[in-house]
Amino acid sequence: MLTKEYVREVKTEYADGIKQLIREFHDGGSISFILENLGRLPKDFDGSFLPDLLKHKSVNVRLWAVKTIGKLANEEYIPILKEVMQYEQDTSVRRETVSSIGRMRNPKTKEILFNILDDKDPKIVCQAVRGLLVFKGDKDVNEILQKLIIHENEMVRSIIHKEYFAKNKDFSLQPHSESFDYLRNVVIHGDTIEIMKLLNDESIHLTFTSPPYYNARDYSIYPSYKNYLEFLAEVFKEVHRITKEGRFLVLNTSPIIIPRISRAHSSKRYPIPFDIHPYLMEMGWEFIDDIVWLKPESSVKNRIGGFMQHRKPLGYKPNSITEYLMVYRKSTDKLLDWNIKQYDWSNIQESKVPDGYETNNVWKIDPCFNKNHSAVFPVELCKRVISYYSYNNDLVFDPFGGSGTVGKTAKLLNRYFLLTEIDDKYFNYMKSKKSNDIFDQHPTKFLNLNEFKQSIK
Repeated sequence: MLTKEYVREVKTEYADGIKQLIREFHDGGSISFILENLGRLPKDFDGSFLPDLLKHKSVNVRLWAVKTIGKLANEEYIPILKEVMQYEQDTSVRRETVSSIGRMRNPKTKEILFNILDDKDPKIVCQAVRGLLVFKGDKDVNEILQKLIIHENEMVRSIIHKEYFAKNKDFSLQPHSESFDYLRNVVIHGDTIEIMKLLNDESIHLTFTSPPYYNARDYSIYPSYKNYLEFLAEVFKEVHRITKEGRFLVLNTSPIIIPRISRAHSSKRYPIPFDIHPYLMEMGWEFIDDIVWLKPESSVKNRIGGFMQHRKPLGYKPNSITEYLMVYRKSTDKLLDWNIKQYDWSNIQESKVPDGYETNNVWKIDPCFNKNHSAVFPVELCKRVISYYSYNNDLVFDPFGGSGTVGKTAKLLNRYFLLTEIDDKYFNYMKSKKSNDIFDQHPTKFLNLNEFKQSIK
């Protein structure tokens, strides 16, 4: 009976033991099991049986034969692997073949990998690039790889950009994990774009916001939907500039309905999250996740009432009980680990998310209602976003401050906040006695635009 332990025992005791074992157990399933469980190979391993398996009728056998050849790193197999790339039809085997060629780290593979760069499969091209980067610094390798900066595939371009064209950031103004004192726990009354233009590049760690909905409230009237989207694009372009490298924007939006003006006309539904997405991608935000905020059906406007009466097809309009949290990360060549390592060990430990965190992308949270603001963030929603996407003492920004829930929650979680709000009513509400439970426990500056300008001199 074949077991992992028996396979590894045979491999260790006899140089040609696996060869003999495959002669005994020669069906496709057994061969795959044997090769899959070989683990690390001894120096005297006899792989002479492997080339014959490269034309086996089982894709899985061919795949594991290629992987095993890659482990051997024997240059005698280079022409055999080159041949596999010419006749093999299965995508997974072809990709693994390129990987095995690259793992050999042999200069004799360079010409083969150069030719593979023309493959139509971008994953195969990426594997070839990975194999060639072993020889980074070689004149021919550098010249050929740098030309891929205009490759049609975005993954290929991103690899080449990181390896050859990325510029190191200058953190002389401020360490990555810190923020400027004049931005900490500040609420600024004024146009958010005008205010952001006063901020240095890479000033904030996290933005969590819900922009005003298109022509849905008195404080959000725009001449056209296109104008509305362009306004949001201008806002988030500035947010991108002031966001630290590799940090996050979490955008709460949902489709919006503009009611019909009479029974002779139709209402209009605008898919805001989907329409703003292309703008964000173009300006350098990388899409990370979509999180669905699920609300009780009793909390939303009833759209299904008419259909419930007539049940006529085409007239179905379900109640909208979801909103989207679209999660974006400022594009960077650095991995998340780099960002994490910018913090000291104690902060990393203290910032760990406690038990009870959400494990999926559907968050069931009741909405909040406030007579002073028509669209208030639930504190629980803020807690999750801020704790999942920032560290202690980070600066959390909301360009549409509203009633100040992001600021309140940031302080509860030992973060700093920066809010901007253009509406007099909401700014005065945050500043008034009504907001004692939000800001008075922590020193907060309430500034108009001119006062803010003076504070940063």
